[in-house]
Amino acid sequence: MENLKPKILAIDDTPVNLLTLGAALKDDFDLQVATSGAMGINLALQDPPDLILLDIMMPDMDGFETCRQLKAEPLLRDIPVIFVTALNELDSEIEGLMLGAADYITKPIQVETARQRIHNLIEREQLRRQVITQRDQLAYEVTIRKLAEGRLQLAAGVFASAREGIIITNLAGEIIDVNEAFTRITGYGHDEVVGQNPSFLSSGHQTTEFYQNMWGQLTSLGHWSGEIWNHRKNGDVYAEMFTITTIFDAQGEPQNYVALFSDITDLKAQQRELDHIAHFDVLTGLPNRVLLADRLRQGMAQAVRRDQQLAVIFLDFDGFKRINDEHGVEAGDLFLMTVAKRVKQSIREGDTLARIGGDEFVAVLHDIDDRTSCLPLLSRLLEAAALPVQLLNVVLRVSASLGVTFYPQILDMDAEQLLRQSEQAMYQAKLAGKNRFHMFDTAQDSGMHHHHEQTKRIRKGLFSGEFSLHYQPKVNMRTGQVIGAEALIRWQHPDQGLQMPGSFLPAVENHPLAIDIGEWVIESALTQMDTWHAQGFDLPVSVNIGTRQLRHLDFVERLRDILARHPNIKASSLGLEIKETSAIDDIASVSHIVEQCTALGVVFAIDDFGTGFSSLTHLKRLPVAIIKLDQSFVRDMLVDLEDLSVLEGVIGLARAFHREVIAEGVETIEHGIMLLRLGCEQAQGFGIARPMPAQDLPRWAAQWQPDPAWQSLG
Repeated sequence: MENLKPKILAIDDTPVNLLTLGAALKDDFDLQVATSGAMGINLALQDPPDLILLDIMMPDMDGFETCRQLKAEPLLRDIPVIFVTALNELDSEIEGLMLGAADYITKPIQVETARQRIHNLIEREQLRRQVITQRDQLAYEVTIRKLAEGRLQLAAGVFASAREGIIITNLAGEIIDVNEAFTRITGYGHDEVVGQNPSFLSSGHQTTEFYQNMWGQLTSLGHWSGEIWNHRKNGDVYAEMFTITTIFDAQGEPQNYVALFSDITDLKAQQRELDHIAHFDVLTGLPNRVLLADRLRQGMAQAVRRDQQLAVIFLDFDGFKRINDEHGVEAGDLFLMTVAKRVKQSIREGDTLARIGGDEFVAVLHDIDDRTSCLPLLSRLLEAAALPVQLLNVVLRVSASLGVTFYPQILDMDAEQLLRQSEQAMYQAKLAGKNRFHMFDTAQDSGMHHHHEQTKRIRKGLFSGEFSLHYQPKVNMRTGQVIGAEALIRWQHPDQGLQMPGSFLPAVENHPLAIDIGEWVIESALTQMDTWHAQGFDLPVSVNIGTRQLRHLDFVERLRDILARHPNIKASSLGLEIKETSAIDDIASVSHIVEQCTALGVVFAIDDFGTGFSSLTHLKRLPVAIIKLDQSFVRDMLVDLEDLSVLEGVIGLARAFHREVIAEGVETIEHGIMLLRLGCEQAQGFGIARPMPAQDLPRWAAQWQPDPAWQSLG
């Protein structure tokens, strides 16, 4: 008895899927195909297979209904059914198994896994069939022979009705049959092509190497699939998706080739259109930002290889908004189309002009010898942009501002950074008066880069716990009382050691990070005061407030929240020191902020008093409690009579306005003596104590004694 391969019936409405599956399983199974549920049931009834592979998503009758009807047929109910579907949902899998399916495989199919599952099911089915009686077996074989004739008729029906073109050739490549879809797609009739080699359809678009690779894969794997460009009978060239499969006889020897193809010319055209939309500006037809980025990266690599420079020019029209406002968007679009064409004509053939949005364009110029060599081209760009545009009875005219940067640079740059540089330079051209170009200053940018890296490192240090506060005592030189301390920030840099505020605070003075640092200082000072309070040591502490932090919209609210987190510390124990120069810049708003904070109980002091141009004039308007004499006057008052006179006048004025006075920069006993004689008793400075860590202050305060010379002046 002939040893036939197990028969599998695949029910799937997509012929391409069936052929692909057949190519994958051809070595192990005899595959039958049906393109609908009804056709599959009829075929199964005529020639019952060993296994049925069933798709779910089919028109008219889906896979679930097909399975129900298969299981309702006495002849078919015991045949194993495997759902093979792209419907990867748990509910669908459960429904399929409940209908009696033996397995459920989701696409894309893992061929080896599917083959093993199919083998397992068929082996179980064969064991079951071994118990069939000889009489039943003979009857089964008779049925098989009868149904074989029906199978041939069905195959002929599929061949004739398939929408895809089908070519059958012998092993020599000679066409022995084609279907009606072949004639519809190519224009050639059956009798015109039989006996010919399909190569007569070739359009010449593919190389000899292409066809050698195709036949090599077909010989080694038994199938090939890909895109081919052929020509129709009328000469039109068209694209097709082409699949060739080797057909083997019962002994496993190659017998024929079957090619299945479909016309994808319209699909290719749609792909080209989508690709154009994705890479080109709809209005001007110029490259868009996506394509510009790709060309810019290629140009950068080329510049390095050729040891040449590349120029990136950012172009923005001056006054274009007025055209849209006065003449409408349509006029604006026509204007842009005209001017873009002129600008494009003013650059070289191999260069790129792209529109990246609105009236913003970018030009990329290749093979620049040096900066001066592109000056004539920049002038041409400005001239092209400034030419008038005639639209009906209206003449429109604008100018352009250009920003230019070059590559390579000393620092590594990427395409996006070059675009930002050119845009920054363009804004500089606008600020300088428009209708001109400005070249990006890489040296200045290097400084900005350094500043950015510095602020980045400071931020990291702040949130990594590298900052701390030292405290400098404030005393009454006459009575010997320690009246408070000023909290001063320090940075314990892991590489550079302890850093003073002058080495890092200027870098963040006009940066949002200044607010974070300022709030950290207030929070840390109050936390330390909590610690001292628990130890029985209570001392007022003042902190310095920068201009940016003081004028922040919610400064008062943030201060109120911080104070609320430290209920054991009286608000009056916290002092805020503001520089006189920052106060007089906007005295009205600063006075309002000081009043709000004073209402919370916080004490304000003017720091560095005497350095502002309007110090005495504005003193009355600032509701502060304390005036701190600037250390520059205190330090030199013993040798500079002008400084001494300033101090004498400020102390007298403070007394007249009922303000407390404290002197900074007391470095010697003599400084203290002179201040006491002028009527200033409160002071701080190196002559009293240097700033110290928080843990050292309580011990120092318990031991400190004023110099006898100061006490003798009492």
